[in-house]
Amino acid sequence: MYTQRVLSGMRSTGALHMGHYHGVLTNWVALQHEYDCLFFVADWHALTTHYDTPDAIEHHVWEMLIDWLAAGVDPARATLFIQSRVPEHAELHLLLSMITPLGWLERVPTYKEQQEKLHEKDLNTYGFLGYPLLQAADILAYRANLVPVGEDQVPHIEFTREIVRRFNHFYGREPGFEQKAENAIKKLGSKKARLYDELRTRYQEQGDDAALEAARALLNEQQNVSLGDRERLFGYLEGGGKMILVEPQSLLTKASRVPGLDGQKMSKSYHNTIGLREAPASVTKKIRTMPTDPARVRRTDPGDPEKCPVWQFHLVYSDDGLRQWVREGCHSAGIGCLDCKQPVIDAVLKEQAPMLERAKPYQEDLALLRSIVADGCEKARKLATETMRDVRQAMGLSYS
Repeated sequence: MYTQRVLSGMRSTGALHMGHYHGVLTNWVALQHEYDCLFFVADWHALTTHYDTPDAIEHHVWEMLIDWLAAGVDPARATLFIQSRVPEHAELHLLLSMITPLGWLERVPTYKEQQEKLHEKDLNTYGFLGYPLLQAADILAYRANLVPVGEDQVPHIEFTREIVRRFNHFYGREPGFEQKAENAIKKLGSKKARLYDELRTRYQEQGDDAALEAARALLNEQQNVSLGDRERLFGYLEGGGKMILVEPQSLLTKASRVPGLDGQKMSKSYHNTIGLREAPASVTKKIRTMPTDPARVRRTDPGDPEKCPVWQFHLVYSDDGLRQWVREGCHSAGIGCLDCKQPVIDAVLKEQAPMLERAKPYQEDLALLRSIVADGCEKARKLATETMRDVRQAMGLSYS
């Protein structure tokens, strides 16, 4: 079976918190058991908005990697690397910029949104305008076909797909393409070759999307077909040329369920976070001093859990029985706010305990962490080099 490849990254702009753990890292831990996963620290992306604080970026790179390992990301199952250690990202970004219409970048929804949100920074830079294209290069360098994203990031994946179509349209016409594709069909074996031809005809003559998906599934199952022939067969199937770059698909992830300490979204900019590896005493203090229902001025005043930020934590960490105890105790003033907060404290500390333990070896021996990253960068660069060889050849840049 053809292995599907997942790529995802995080910008190294600050310490990770429990929102990152529930919103991203638990998903990564699950995905590494199902797919060929590459996870990278996006330090170049961090520079698009934090270009004036490079020292902080360097510090956060290593801390972020420890956080990933603490959360359960396994370097034996996933490739961990740093974006800037694989210069092919930058080369592909440059080459793709030659064919990218300016209007495509300006219409990316997050471009204006981020400029307004981060109004205190000067983001009228080429790097910030071009960051969606750098994201596309990150994905396409590895021919990753699955990218885990939240709903707000789906437009970035669609932008990447448009770039792929434009690139393949310009550069996917190799000499003798049709004959090479026909020869590749024969390599499937007579039975599968007939099926491929039938499905291709149904799709191209009748627009049968089911036939297209069936043909794609057929090709993905072929283990004895070279990468070049596989790309030709995919391109021939859809009526184009050779598929040099691969269109990725969005792998939608659920938004983090963990709220901030004030009831808003947990975010560094709101100063309402619980760090992924925060000291237990600090976690305890933060939760004990959380705001509660304003109606509970005195211990004897009844309250409403729905108006209390602590209740949002119970929805994440407590079972039905404990939630019922909170509801009844709050409405009747049978329990105090500190009574209500203690189970949350216990649950968060219990969740963090194995993370703190997993982090210890890397905190005590940074060389161990650097070795893992060096191996990951080597693996990543090997894959990116293969892609760039084909890209350069397609663009007429492979001089002999």
